[in-house]
Amino acid sequence: MHFMTGKDTAGGGLRERKKRATRAALTEAAVRLAAEQGADQVTVEAISAAAGVSVRTFFNYFDSRDDAFVVVDADASERVRRSLLAAPPGLSSLEALREALATELREAERQHELWSLHARVLRASPHLLVRNLGAQMADETGLAEAIAARIRAGGRAGETPAPPEDGVDRAAPGLYPRLLAAVAGAAVRVSVQHWCERPDDAAFADVFHEVFALLAAGLPTPAR
Repeated sequence: MHFMTGKDTAGGGLRERKKRATRAALTEAAVRLAAEQGADQVTVEAISAAAGVSVRTFFNYFDSRDDAFVVVDADASERVRRSLLAAPPGLSSLEALREALATELREAERQHELWSLHARVLRASPHLLVRNLGAQMADETGLAEAIAARIRAGGRAGETPAPPEDGVDRAAPGLYPRLLAAVAGAAVRVSVQHWCERPDDAAFADVFHEVFALLAAGLPTPAR
């Protein structure tokens, strides 16, 4: 899941929505310019101009030019974790994660062109691909922690264990949460890649749910 790199976290209110819209505009401008010219040829000034903001505004959202290329949606990972923790208690961890991801990835289908351009930019820029992979690993750790929290809470929707008195939870997520988070990341990557290569064969939601159905079945060898 290549989701997180920006400075701000998801939140409500008009001000936060405007901030997210500005960051999204900067990211889209960066990706489109990089797809046209090559990432190394794109400047902060060009990105800012294309997004209709000042260079100073750019640095309110990103620490460097390359940060704008790394992910498409900086808040998606946090939304997935919140949805997972709020999932109905009757769902298994795999089912709860599938639903949380499916809800979030509907945006990927709506922005098919942008996600395809982003993948092209990463493939053409090894240093950005490495940073993207680093962001994915950070997301994976956070997701594993959310899975572990849901398991510790007994799957009760919206309920997480009380943190230690110092506010730091030092408990490692454990093998199952780590594995499920890693498998989910692979499922998202495979779903997106497969759909981007064959967008006319099936809707993205159908591809994504087929991937999770195969996981839930234990990855049986297909008949053909």
